[in-house]
Amino acid sequence: MHAQEKIQALLNQLNTVIVGKSAQVQDGVACLLAGGHLLIEDVPGVGKTTLAHALARSFGLAFARVQFTSDLMPSDLTGVAVYERGREAFVFHPGPVFTQVLLADEINRASPRTQSALLEAMEEKQVSVEGETRALPQPFFVIATQNPHEQVGTFPLPESQLDRFLMRISLGYPDRAAERALLTGEDRRTQLEHLRALLDAQELAALQRQVLAVHAAAPLLDYVQALIAATRSGRWFVQGLSPRAGIALLRAAKAQALIEGRDYVAPDDVQAILAQTIAHRLVPAADAGRGAVEQVRAMLETVVP
Repeated sequence: MHAQEKIQALLNQLNTVIVGKSAQVQDGVACLLAGGHLLIEDVPGVGKTTLAHALARSFGLAFARVQFTSDLMPSDLTGVAVYERGREAFVFHPGPVFTQVLLADEINRASPRTQSALLEAMEEKQVSVEGETRALPQPFFVIATQNPHEQVGTFPLPESQLDRFLMRISLGYPDRAAERALLTGEDRRTQLEHLRALLDAQELAALQRQVLAVHAAAPLLDYVQALIAATRSGRWFVQGLSPRAGIALLRAAKAQALIEGRDYVAPDDVQAILAQTIAHRLVPAADAGRGAVEQVRAMLETVVP
C-alpha cells in the first residue's frame, strides 16, 4: 500500500471514533509521523484521552496511561530497583514510561519534579534510575493532556518543557451534528476496543524516514525563515522562536506534506501546522490583547510566501 493510502486509511479509522474533529486528528497523526510529542490542552470530557488511545491502537503501538496527580513521584513513572533476597541483588521494576505511547493525563497536576523526570524521558529517550541509564522502547511518544491553567491545583509547565512538545492542539466542543452522533452512537470505549492496528512500529519508522526525505526548496526555506524572523521582531511576541523551534516547524510541515501526498513542502503545509507548532512556545507582546494562537494567525497574514 502506498504511503498516502496507509495514512488516509489511518485518518478514516480515527475519524470514526473522534467525530467532527478531522483537523485535530490530522494534526495528531502529523505529530507522530514527524516523531514529535503531542500536548492536548482542553477542558475535561471532550475526548483527549480517547484520541490518545485511538492513535496508539491505529499505529499498532504499545500504550500506557498515567494519571498525573500532585503526589505522583518520579519513580512512579520511571520504575524502581527493589532488593530481592532470593537473588541477593537489586532488580529493576520498570515503570509505565517503558512503553511506545505514554499518555500523561493531566500533566499539569504533577509536581515540577515529576514533570522534569518525564522531560528527561521525552528529550533523551532514556531514563536514569539508581545511577543507571536505561533506554526506552522505540518509538517513544508522549501524548500529554492538560486542563486550562485557570483550573485549581495545577502546576503550569515551564517554557523549557512546553518547547519539548512538537505540537499543542485543542479539541474544543463538538458541533451539533457531531454531538448528536456521540449521543446516539456506540460507546467510545467499545469502539476503541474494535480499532485495528493499521501500521506497526517498522512501518511507522519507514513513514518517518519518508517525512525526513520530503524536499524543502530554497524559496520555501526563505518563507520559513521570514516567519521565524517575524516572531523575533518584537512586534508580535516577547521573545521569538529558537533555532530548535524552527527545525520543529519544518519537520511538522514535511509530515503535513506527506499526508497530503506530496514529496515537497508547499507554503500551505507550513500555514496548516504553524499555530499548533509554534503558539505554545511564544508569549504575545504586552499590548497584543490576543492569545498566542490568534497572534500567530495575525502575524501570518503579514508574511508573504
